[in-house]
Amino acid sequence: MWRNPWSSTTHATHNMEQISGPPARTGTCYQTPRSHPWRPTMGYEAVQVTPLHEQPITNALVASSYSPSAMCSDPVTFPNLVTGFERNPQHAARAALYTRYTPNEWTTSNVTTYAEADKNRNYAEKVRSEAVRLMRETDEKTSQGQRDAARRLGERITDITFWRNELTTELEKLIAESAQLTDTKRNVQKALQDLEPPLHIAQECLYHREGRKSIELVHDHVEKSLLVEVDNLRSCQEKLSQLLARITKQLADCRAAQHSLEDDISHKESALGIDSLCHQLNNYSRGINYYGGIEKYDPTVSTPGTWSGSSSTRINNSHSERSKSCQLRSDAESLINAVATSVWDCWSNTNNAFNNRSSEMLEAKSKMQLHLHKTQQEIFDVEKHIELLRKAVNDKSNPMKVAQTRLEARAHRPGIEMCRDNAHLRLVEEVCTIQDSVSTLHRKLQEAEAQHQQLLKTKSQLENNLKLKVDALFIDREKCMGLRRSFPVNNTIKY
Repeated sequence: MWRNPWSSTTHATHNMEQISGPPARTGTCYQTPRSHPWRPTMGYEAVQVTPLHEQPITNALVASSYSPSAMCSDPVTFPNLVTGFERNPQHAARAALYTRYTPNEWTTSNVTTYAEADKNRNYAEKVRSEAVRLMRETDEKTSQGQRDAARRLGERITDITFWRNELTTELEKLIAESAQLTDTKRNVQKALQDLEPPLHIAQECLYHREGRKSIELVHDHVEKSLLVEVDNLRSCQEKLSQLLARITKQLADCRAAQHSLEDDISHKESALGIDSLCHQLNNYSRGINYYGGIEKYDPTVSTPGTWSGSSSTRINNSHSERSKSCQLRSDAESLINAVATSVWDCWSNTNNAFNNRSSEMLEAKSKMQLHLHKTQQEIFDVEKHIELLRKAVNDKSNPMKVAQTRLEARAHRPGIEMCRDNAHLRLVEEVCTIQDSVSTLHRKLQEAEAQHQQLLKTKSQLENNLKLKVDALFIDREKCMGLRRSFPVNNTIKY
C-alpha cells in the first residue's frame, strides 16, 4: 500500500477535526451519483424508466365502438357528456354548465404557458451559462492556485537548498577546525608530558646535591639556578594545564555547535525531501487522497523570518566558535614556544652554572692537592728535623758526662787543691752551656713535634677537604651533569 513520506512524522491526525465515517477518506460533498466524478451535480437527475405493472384492458375502460377489430376485449370508455348523461343526467348537466372555459381563457392560458416556458428556458440558459462561467473560473482559479503553490514550493526548495549548503559548508569548516584544535590539544598534552623529565632531573639534582657534606653544602649559583628552573617548570606546567582546560572546553563548545549544525542539516534534508515530493505531485499522481480538516491543523512552530534566523544564528555561532578555536590555537602555539624557550634558557643557565661550579671545584681541588703535597713534604722535612734534634740532644749526653765527670773527679782534690781555678770555672760554664743547649734543643724538639702534629692535622684536614671536594665534584659532574648531558624534550617543543 502506498504511504506518504510525511505520515510518520507530522502526526496530523491527532489534531484533525473529528468527522464521521472513515478518518482518512472524506469529501462526500464532492461525490455525485454519476459513475464519473468529474461531472458536476445538476438540478436534474437522469430518470430511469420503470415499466408499469401489467393490467389487462377491460370492457369497462374501452368503448366497443372504438375497439379495433382484432382486439378481443372491449375498448376503454372515457366519461363525457353523452355517456355521463346516460349514466347520470343531472351530473352531466351541471358539469356542462360549470366546468367549461371560455376561448379567451384558453388563449390566455396558452399564452401564459408559453411565457412560463420561455421564462424557464431563459433562466435555464442563464443558469447553464453561469455554470459554464463558474466552472471555467473555478478551473482557472484552481489551476492558478496549484501553479502558485508549486511556485512557492519551488522557492521554498531553493531556500532550503541554499541554507542546507550554507550549513554544510560551515559544518565542514567547523569539523576541520575541530580536527586542528584536537591536534593542538595533543601537542599541548605532549608538551605538558615533556616537562616532567626536566622537572624530575632538576629535583633529582637538588636531591643529589644534598649529599654534599660539611663546607661543600654551599648555597651556590648552581642551587639557585636549579630552584629557579624548578619554579619555572612548575609555572609552565600550570600555564599548560590551564590552556589544556580551555582547549577541552572549546572542543566541547565546537562539538555542541557541530551537533546543532548536523541537527539542522538533518531537518533540512528531511524537509527538502518532503517539499520535493510535494512539488512533484500533480492531479494524476498516485497516492493523493482526501484528508478532511487538514487545512485547520496548524503544526507550524516558526515563520520564514525565525526559520532563516535560526539557521543564521547557528552559522554565526559556529563561526564564533571557529574564531575562538583559531585564536586558542594561536595562543597555544605561542605559549608552547614561550615555554620551550623559557625551559631551554633555564636548562642552559643551570648547565652553565654547573660547568662554572665544576671549574671552580676543579681549581680548588688542584690547589688542595698542591697544598697537601707541600704539607706532606713539610711533614717529611719536619720529621727529619726532629730526628736531627733528637740526635743533637743525644750527642750532647757524652760531652755532658765528660764535663760532669771532670767536675766530680776534681771535687775529690785534697785540701788547698780545691781551687776555683779557670779550669773549674770553664767546666762549670761548659756544663751550664751544655745544659742550656740541651734545654734549647728540647724546646725546639717540642716545638718541632708540636708543629709536626699540626702538620699532620692540617694534612688530615686537607685530605678530608680534598675528599669532600672530590665527592662534590663527582656529584656535580657525574651524577647531576650525567643527567643533564642531553635536553630530555623531543621535537614537539621547538627550540
